Amino acid sequence: MKRTATVIWKGSGKDGTGTLTTQSTAVKNAQYSYKSRFENGVGTNPEELIAAAHAGCFAMKLSFVLQALGITPESLDVQGEITLDGTITESHLILKAKIPGITEEQFKAAAEDAKLNCPVSKVLNTKITLDASLV
Repeated sequence: MKRTATVIWKGSGKDGTGTLTTQSTAVKNAQYSYKSRFENGVGTNPEELIAAAHAGCFAMKLSFVLQALGITPESLDVQGEITLDGTITESHLILKAKIPGITEEQFKAAAEDAKLNCPVSKVLNTKITLDASLV
């Protein structure tokens, strides 16, 4: 399986602008620029997309880990946070989970398994941290 995205960039690094479109077109012609990446300008940026990808991958992997235990989560609310300091220095995941019938020990083990083994975690060459709580 392969997934693709297309970027069109016009102009210089600081003054140029670009658009991003994913294969599925769930993201279509999303604007990005120096200002949306390094300041608070309108548009998306690569780090925001990595944060979304990591949070989404982690949530799905955790649901599979729980399924293998015979447990179905009511909800997995995951926030991804990428730190950029010249390079990406950390991906931090914040999980708030509603999982009926799970013990704290099972929850922590399942969350750690998902953090270590989701495909996006495996491709990121950075520190990955997780704050996980049952709500």
